[in-house]
Amino acid sequence: MSLNLNDKKAVVAEVSAKVATAQTIVVAEYRGIQVGHLTQLRASARAQGVYMRVLKNTLARRAVEGTAFANLASEMTGPLIYAISDDAVAAAKVVNDFAKGNDKLVVKAGNYAGKSLDKAGVVALASIPSREVLLAQLLGMMQAPVSGFARGLAALAAKKEAEAA
Repeated sequence: MSLNLNDKKAVVAEVSAKVATAQTIVVAEYRGIQVGHLTQLRASARAQGVYMRVLKNTLARRAVEGTAFANLASEMTGPLIYAISDDAVAAAKVVNDFAKGNDKLVVKAGNYAGKSLDKAGVVALASIPSREVLLAQLLGMMQAPVSGFARGLAALAAKKEAEAA
């Protein structure tokens, strides 16, 4: 069903609002994918906070026009699904993880903070741990010397206690 002019303007405005706050956009070709699998992909995207939408490419081009993602317009050909996220790696992770299990979804391109990414770039971006994981790793590294020192003191105290008894 085709959209009238007002519907098209509403779609462009909605997508433009998402693009304005986004850090990453990933574009994937979904030719031949079953509806049930596409529903699973969308549910996974919602759980990760990723805005996912199938759009007419002309409307998508208008939505990214004049933004840092404008250079992605040259990749917008064919039946595409657009994953847009405020988190730097969430969109790439959702699309890449799903593409591993379903060969009908083909990662085509992406854009992170105004820099164009090819398929390999999107896969590399998807392999980066999330912000929460990185913060947990940093905290673990910061606590390691202190906890090691505390274990050493506890062992020394236990040794002194055993000698005194």
